[in-house]
Amino acid sequence: MLYGLVVSLFVFVCIILILVIMVQQGKGGGIGFGGMGGGSQMLFGGSGGQDLFQKITWVLGTIFIFGSLGLTTWKAYDSKTSLYLRRPAYQYPTRHASEPTPVTQPESN
Repeated sequence: MLYGLVVSLFVFVCIILILVIMVQQGKGGGIGFGGMGGGSQMLFGGSGGQDLFQKITWVLGTIFIFGSLGLTTWKAYDSKTSLYLRRPAYQYPTRHASEPTPVTQPESN
């Protein structure tokens, strides 16, 4: 139940992250225009201070990364201790040494 609640919160964070990214305005140019070096804009905040949407994006992105790692680790741990994995698989019955081996007579023509 707790895992389902955490996954629901994680999905909510993902949806909010998508919406915040879509609301932001482009700064123009970006990495694709003007070459990689000597541009007027640096990759991480070279144009001055960050606005509110950029800060929210960084926080939600961090929650997304650590949340996905945490949920993956949690699920991997649960699958190792699951009752379904500890249950032995069906085993075919085997003959014990004390049981006699059935003898078949060869057919004569």
